[in-house]
Amino acid sequence: MISLPILVPLIVACALFMENLDGTVISTALPAIAHDLHESPIQLKLALTAYLLTLAIFIPASGWFADRFGGRTVFRLAILIFALGSILCGFAGSIGSLVAARALQGTGGAMMVPVGRLVILRTVPRSELVDALAWLTIPALIGPVLGPPVGGFITTYFSWRWIFWINIPVAAVGIVMASLFIPDTREATSTPFDYSGFFLSGLGLAALVSGSAVADVGGVSPLLIFVLFGAGFLSVLLYVFHAKRARAPILDLKLLRFPTFRAGIVGGSLFRLGVGAMPFLLPLLLQLGFGMSPLQSGLLTFVAAIGAMGMKVAAGRILNWFGFHKVLVVNAVISALFIAAPALFTAGTPIILMLLVLFVGGFFRSLQFTCINAISYAEIDQAEMSQATSFTSAFQQLALSLGVTVSAAFLQLSLALRSATNLVTGDFMPAFLVVALVALVSAISFARLPRDAGEEMARRKRVGSAAVAVANSRS
Repeated sequence: MISLPILVPLIVACALFMENLDGTVISTALPAIAHDLHESPIQLKLALTAYLLTLAIFIPASGWFADRFGGRTVFRLAILIFALGSILCGFAGSIGSLVAARALQGTGGAMMVPVGRLVILRTVPRSELVDALAWLTIPALIGPVLGPPVGGFITTYFSWRWIFWINIPVAAVGIVMASLFIPDTREATSTPFDYSGFFLSGLGLAALVSGSAVADVGGVSPLLIFVLFGAGFLSVLLYVFHAKRARAPILDLKLLRFPTFRAGIVGGSLFRLGVGAMPFLLPLLLQLGFGMSPLQSGLLTFVAAIGAMGMKVAAGRILNWFGFHKVLVVNAVISALFIAAPALFTAGTPIILMLLVLFVGGFFRSLQFTCINAISYAEIDQAEMSQATSFTSAFQQLALSLGVTVSAAFLQLSLALRSATNLVTGDFMPAFLVVALVALVSAISFARLPRDAGEEMARRKRVGSAAVAVANSRS
């Protein structure tokens, strides 16, 4: 019989895998969808943007909904909404209906990720949290690398509509398993909904994500991009002033008073920005630079997911040996080197060497994600856990979007310097090096952590509970 601390993360991980896979398979199928709907692939970028927009808008509200209606109820509803959106995507007959269905999917996805993490944080003992959160790292890394070959296979041999319909059996199993095994955790008292904060945070995050999404699209006015980023930063600034005065802000900035949470947000965002560029850059390098087919490229990059799965059995032991502080700092440097490594790939690089670099890099990136996800909640008590998960999920989404934007900007810059229109192998080196440098900078944030940060989670010494430690630090 599988224990609850293992079963709950598995159920949540399957739902998150469905969402992560769906987010990447559509990119591979865009040309086929555009042809079928008699639209240009560029116009179909709206389908991707609509999903990101709804994520940005509704993620901040996910914690409040979980507290108000219960984690299990909201998690099941999120899966149901995502599945309904998937069905409607498959039946879409126009770009308008596809965009609307993707927006519905995004509404479900916005609740599924943070609420699923919240359920784990409230049901799994802190001493077992590292192993539990490792399950959530795997779908986040497997989805982007498995998506392209799966999307290419389904689109080539079946129909692009099936890339959405394959979600249905997974969603059905997820709802049943959640109903049977996930406890209905919720707060005893619920605070009033922060409508002003919801508007400002939603507008700010949506504008920043939109700016990131269109910044790498040719033909988009630079003025529009500037307006989107300007509106986003202004809204975020206004939200900061609002949060300082609000009694129960939708994203509680006071959580940043905890060093471990602050490091998870700042260092974690920098690291995710670097890693978020990898699923974008690697397929382009392999296909446009080396002339591989989408299937060959997908099979090659999938080895990174195998490395990520290998981390699952090693994360707990590594943290037990070295502790969070040392692992986060050293592993940020190692991971950054492996992010930069593809910059040295050439058409003559042996396949076995590429496989080895991607496999080992996948292991270390997965280890870093697991550590960041765990340390972020080391000092958070149960009453603030829903706020913390909403906060981290919002910044994760923004960082991953910016990763693609930064890498695409350097590809465009390389083309401009060469006065060319077609990408070649040499164009990718600056992009890989820049995003690797951003990931490397995250080590500075982690180096400022206390030496004994997260010791209870790493099982390195016996303490009563993190809540007791937090209470002592406040007294």
